[in-house]
Amino acid sequence: MNARVPAEVFPPGEFLREELEAREWSQQELADILGRPPRLVSELISGKRAVTPETARGLADAFGTSAEYWMSLESQYQLSKVKSTDNQVARKARLYGKFPVREMFRRGWIQASESIEVLEQRFCEFFDINGMDDQPVLTHYAKKTDVTMDVNPLQLAWLYRVRSMATQQVIPAYSRPKLVNAVEKLRTLLLAPEEARHVPRILAEAGVRLVFVESISGSRIDGACFWLNEDKPVIGMTLRYDRIDNFWFVLRHEIEHVLQEDGRINGEHIIDSDVGAETEALSECEKRANAAGADFCVPSGQLENFVARVQPYFSEQKVLAFAQRLNLHPGLVVGQLQRRLNRHDFLRKHQVKVRTHVLLSGDADGWGTFSE
Repeated sequence: MNARVPAEVFPPGEFLREELEAREWSQQELADILGRPPRLVSELISGKRAVTPETARGLADAFGTSAEYWMSLESQYQLSKVKSTDNQVARKARLYGKFPVREMFRRGWIQASESIEVLEQRFCEFFDINGMDDQPVLTHYAKKTDVTMDVNPLQLAWLYRVRSMATQQVIPAYSRPKLVNAVEKLRTLLLAPEEARHVPRILAEAGVRLVFVESISGSRIDGACFWLNEDKPVIGMTLRYDRIDNFWFVLRHEIEHVLQEDGRINGEHIIDSDVGAETEALSECEKRANAAGADFCVPSGQLENFVARVQPYFSEQKVLAFAQRLNLHPGLVVGQLQRRLNRHDFLRKHQVKVRTHVLLSGDADGWGTFSE
């Protein structure tokens, strides 16, 4: 007998009844053939009992069909009894596939809801889109290890959070001359890690919005620079490497983007990860920003002179004396030497932490205490 695909969904018992009528068998006779109780056949026909794999095999042998045929009838019937969920599962799957939903819930960026309609609306508001079929528009330039990789959902969510926090800041209008002057003020803070607490205030006085948002695992962002309405520069930092040299290098790197007005005219968001890494794929603006960051931490001329004089004997005593002469924290010198020597274990104990000092005065979100 050929397997039938029903146009309407009926319980398998309806098809079993037809098979018995076609053969003029009674329920008792089928029970005898199967070696099963008559009650089982009766309950199958009435739809009170589901077709099990064992029963499907017996019916297949009795009627010359396949066990899969009877199991298919049973599965189709059971699925037909499941009430429609108004496509909620598919809509939730699309939401989870498009955005880092659980992480955004955890951080309080989005409030959870049992209603898929409410959830979709909240995500649309966060990413400033009209509907779930739209893609968040975020023109960006990314300096990542894989320069061919587009911005991913983790980076996108982080950037929109930075933008949201920066939009709420009320600070003076941006002034490039004031930012140039601010860089000189920042140089006076390089001796002690706790002095980093003054950074947000100094940049705000120059009209630069500085935001610290903890990175989402897997996003690999160190910092970002973009402009609100082409006249309000924003610097976002993740502080994912809590070292004094990394903090000042990334900060000065992003400040250089602002000074050069990178991304201001075309509205690009500059996303920086693995800041300081030198590769052939780097753009000119990234090379320029890296050079500015390095020279800020340790003046390049002074470092070149020091390296020429003492290499290959970079003793701790000589490094400390060099840092003291320049009025710098030794961790800044160590960071630059590590890059030159490709020795990331070199005098690492001097790369002290600064994150706790920065977060005391900064506009921050993360590190165990997430903003509302």
